[in-house]
Amino acid sequence: MSGRTQKSGAEDLIARTRAAVWHPCTQMKQMEALPPLAIARGEGAWLIDTDGRRYFDAISSWWVNLFGHCNPRINAAIIDQLGKIEHVMLAGATHAPVVELSERLAALTGLGHAFYGSDGASATEIALKMSAHFWRTSGQAKKNGFVSLQNGYHGETVGALSVTDIPLFKDTYAPLLRHSVQVPTPDARLAEPGESAEAFALRCAAALEAHLAEHAATTAAFIVEPLVQGAAGMAMYHPIYLTRARELCDRYGVHLIADEIAVGFGRTGTLFACEQSNIRPDFICLSKGITGGYLPLSAVLTTDTIYAAFYDDATARGFLHSHSYTGNPLACRAALAVLDIFETDQIIAANRIKSLEMTIALAEVAAHTRACHFRHTGMIWAFDVVDADSDFASRFHVAALAQGVFIRPIGNTVYLMPPYVITPDEMTLLAERVLRALNLSLEP
Repeated sequence: MSGRTQKSGAEDLIARTRAAVWHPCTQMKQMEALPPLAIARGEGAWLIDTDGRRYFDAISSWWVNLFGHCNPRINAAIIDQLGKIEHVMLAGATHAPVVELSERLAALTGLGHAFYGSDGASATEIALKMSAHFWRTSGQAKKNGFVSLQNGYHGETVGALSVTDIPLFKDTYAPLLRHSVQVPTPDARLAEPGESAEAFALRCAAALEAHLAEHAATTAAFIVEPLVQGAAGMAMYHPIYLTRARELCDRYGVHLIADEIAVGFGRTGTLFACEQSNIRPDFICLSKGITGGYLPLSAVLTTDTIYAAFYDDATARGFLHSHSYTGNPLACRAALAVLDIFETDQIIAANRIKSLEMTIALAEVAAHTRACHFRHTGMIWAFDVVDADSDFASRFHVAALAQGVFIRPIGNTVYLMPPYVITPDEMTLLAERVLRALNLSLEP
């Protein structure tokens, strides 16, 4: 026999991933001390590694999983589609899943003419290009600038990164990026003492108005994450900001792009976050939960007016953007299954009850002496840790894993965004384990 110790299934897979895979948003050298989970399968809200250890997926695998891992209804839809057509190019051909999905998304958003991409950043790129192209076609070529919120995140491709305001992602690539303008974020944590979230949101909207009043002639669109800025540490704000933003964009002739990539499909308590402000954007960007976490897909829907500007005999006037897997039938069938589950299981109503139950379960966490700004919107919960050092996020992540929970804090912000299939017992378990991980990570 060899004198070498045989590696476990997890150890073997981790060694191979370090040798062959470049992981996203990861300093690969840190894997020497903090290896990734070696996941073999999933069941509901749980991830199971190659050695059989179970971890509750408290962040829905980067906010994409809505109805649990290995969901039988989504599985069945994809399997059925596999027996029909797996893919056909969408230039010069069409298919039933993409048509039905487009029709249903149009009915749900009040917009139409869905254009498909592969991921959230692609959706942002599509919306930015459509907006600037619309103004150029309309004889206002100088309207090609963009405005976004401070601390906003819209993706990491070059165009999307240009309207993102997260230095960690943006600064290295600054020479490649187009200039954009950031206006004050209505993040309620930044309000003055005694100032309500609504009053602060209106004050921030006044700054947006001041900018548009001066620069509308060169501004194509204002892009915003409705109600929750995810990468900013789950920054939550009052819906009145979106109401005012819609009014201001109308007044100054600027498009409003709603980046609902993370917050769409029920995360904020309504199917789309914009519903809580009773507004309709000029563009809506959708991804993440659209396929329930199964397959890469994004969509951008827009108004008839914008679509009509591209409808012409001249090919060059069309929107000449594509990728090879645009509107993939398998991804569209997964998305249709997701919409079916929302409808048949009355998910939005059910989530209102779960939202209250989870908030109650987290009461002890919210009251923790080192927790501040405990907040929640729909099926998103977050709190900030007072006096957290630079290693807090890593320590909490490790402590949570030891408790069987998969969470990745954003700086000093701990957040929960579980799949909608979470049960009352799992809520209690999750709250208890988060509290335990918090205490462990704060030990001297």
